[in-house]
Amino acid sequence: MKQILILTSLFIAFSSFGQKTSNILLKNGFLHVGNGETIESALIGIKDGKIELIKNSLAYTYTASEWDTVIDLKGQHVYPGFVAPNSTLGITEIDAVRATRDYDEVGLFNPHVRSQIAFNVESKVISTVRTNGVLISQATPRGGIISGTSAIMKLDGWNWEDATISPNDGIHLNWPSSISGGGWWAEPAPKSKNKDYDKQKDRISNFFEMASAYANTTKNEKKEARLEAMRACFNGDKRVYIHADELQQLLDAIEFAKHFKLKSPVIVGGYDAHLITAQLVDAEIPVMIVRPHSLPENEEDDIDLPYKLASLLQKGGVSFCIQNQGDMEAMNARNIPFLAGTAKAYGLTEEEAIRAVSLSSCEILGIDAKYGSVEKGKSATLFVSKGNALDMRTNNVTLSLIDGKFVNLENSQSILYKKYSKKYQ
Repeated sequence: MKQILILTSLFIAFSSFGQKTSNILLKNGFLHVGNGETIESALIGIKDGKIELIKNSLAYTYTASEWDTVIDLKGQHVYPGFVAPNSTLGITEIDAVRATRDYDEVGLFNPHVRSQIAFNVESKVISTVRTNGVLISQATPRGGIISGTSAIMKLDGWNWEDATISPNDGIHLNWPSSISGGGWWAEPAPKSKNKDYDKQKDRISNFFEMASAYANTTKNEKKEARLEAMRACFNGDKRVYIHADELQQLLDAIEFAKHFKLKSPVIVGGYDAHLITAQLVDAEIPVMIVRPHSLPENEEDDIDLPYKLASLLQKGGVSFCIQNQGDMEAMNARNIPFLAGTAKAYGLTEEEAIRAVSLSSCEILGIDAKYGSVEKGKSATLFVSKGNALDMRTNNVTLSLIDGKFVNLENSQSILYKKYSKKYQ
């Protein structure tokens, strides 16, 4: 048996990362479970990649011989692995280099295009994101009316097959904008009604009518790849992520989901969702809210509306999580913890903010049975930070596990930091 009392000596005990130790016991850590609960001094027992023991170390005596490795966290914070939903992480490397962008296919209706097989586990961007505690990502295609089918991936593995949690979790529908114009923040322009909005909606409805009819027919002589990919959307095996922000878009998306009896619709964006919380609750539609670090969209909006949107939805009873779509979204996935920190500063409690980037994300993605919280029976996908992980000043990840495997926390940036720090010593 190896008993390791000082955290930094852990890495000497393993010849390489990515290896799974049968029995691991983490003790004396401040556990943020992910479901709103905390344990000030926790014992976390891990066997064969799963969490087998959660106890208060002050009230439970463990047998050291049961564990191959015992790690004393000495009061450090333990969190479930954070999630980056609706992200191009792993399917793009350098935004300015077209050859590294593998998230946008030609055509308008591409439900059959799958992001799973494009996921690059060797991405250097991924290694920088793991450093801040983000361990799961939803690799999401872009472009067109239906961009394609996303996949939920672990941010470590030998290849895309090894990294896959859910290969085809849902299609992504880009709802047409009900308004046009507006310019941008440096050159604002007046907005006007989109005259083609009804035609664009009808185009989507016609495709879904055709897909629904196809799904209800088992004797299709000729298989149609696009419609085959839509089949699972109508029986609930596949989610329909509707990307929409404006009030009119959201109201129409709710009616659309009801009309086609979609079993698992999700709103992505939801900038105006705080205006219709009752409708969203009644329809049981969750929201992946717009990135909190954003500017207000309308002149009459509160300047801090994106910051407090999470709090407004929380008060309205809407199920939500936080996502980071926007400029340089792949590399900025590392800021997911700090987006939650902003939401905390604008109305959420600390545990509610943690839930918004862990368990709530996994519930919306449909993987909460295994991931999203540090609970008995779930995957040992978690990380340890010396300080508060939601604060960029104190987020300092010292240990990370995905499915019970230790993850290498070094990346190209930390290597260069160490290299040039020595130059001036």
